[in-house]
Amino acid sequence: MAEQQTLINKGRYIARLATTGDDIAAAQALRSLCFQTQATDQDAYDRICAHVLVKDARSGTLVCCFRMLVLERGPDIGQSYAAQFYDLDRLGCFDGPLVEMGRFCVHPDWSDPDILRMAWGAITAFVDKKGIRMLFGCSSFAGTDAALYRDAFALLAHRYLAPAHWRPAVKAPQVVRFSTDSDQKPDTRAALQHMPSLLRSYLLMGGLVSDHAVVDRQLNTLHVFTGLEIAAIPPARKRLLRAVAGATEYL
Repeated sequence: MAEQQTLINKGRYIARLATTGDDIAAAQALRSLCFQTQATDQDAYDRICAHVLVKDARSGTLVCCFRMLVLERGPDIGQSYAAQFYDLDRLGCFDGPLVEMGRFCVHPDWSDPDILRMAWGAITAFVDKKGIRMLFGCSSFAGTDAALYRDAFALLAHRYLAPAHWRPAVKAPQVVRFSTDSDQKPDTRAALQHMPSLLRSYLLMGGLVSDHAVVDRQLNTLHVFTGLEIAAIPPARKRLLRAVAGATEYL
């Protein structure tokens, strides 16, 4: 049975699954714009992922996109994009289906917070439908100058490290290890100011991170493995997410 195209149709925006090559090409074009790549941003994972498009209902403008790779069980974790950069062997013991989120971007000319809410509503609808038990992915910090994110990385180390039983180990040749020095207290305001909005959303819902960032010079980012166990999302936050996802009009 084919996937239902529309995930959420609410207010100004529509979130739906890509169904054609043109849909995926539009997502790749937006990614190229957001990541400032000279060539089209595309890779082999585009062919095996579900792509979500968030569009302005009035103009049809693509304002946000991301892709999701469904893994049926923990031992499949080696097939993920993140497995290229992190040793994820510990997650191989995870019981239940997972989804890897990737290439999340919002059009640089659009700053409406409802766009991110719609994206999370679409994720919620997808997660509930598929019975997903964990979301994970790489949260990207712009550029490769780790000094800019000293407080952000210190805050992650102090409050948000993943438990040892599934925390990723180092695999990439160049990483920035987070300091866990208890005497180096992070400036929380400065940390949050430099934290990507998607990562902040993950953390608010109970997301946890690796103890290091990977230096990705190809995409000019520092990225941090981020995992969110669905069972760890606070009940009040789940209700808010499902309030958005519940306003669904399926095709």
